[in-house]
Amino acid sequence: MLKKTTKIWIWLHNDQPIKAVCCPEDGTITIYDEQDRVLIKRTGLNPVQMKTIEVSLSAAGAKRIDGKREPFTYL
Repeated sequence: MLKKTTKIWIWLHNDQPIKAVCCPEDGTITIYDEQDRVLIKRTGLNPVQMKTIEVSLSAAGAKRIDGKREPFTYL
């Protein structure tokens, strides 16, 4: 179950959908490929690092989804 503060970001990388799940409360970010395989998982991040990652994702063209819609409606 996702926490209320969990943020989900999606973007295309080499024409493949990628998903990032960020949880600022826990200081974790997990990045998945289109088959939901974990590509990268980082834990123990502080709030400044989390904000930097989110700003970088946004600058790179990632879209934040609200969790109520399917990710593919944003691509």
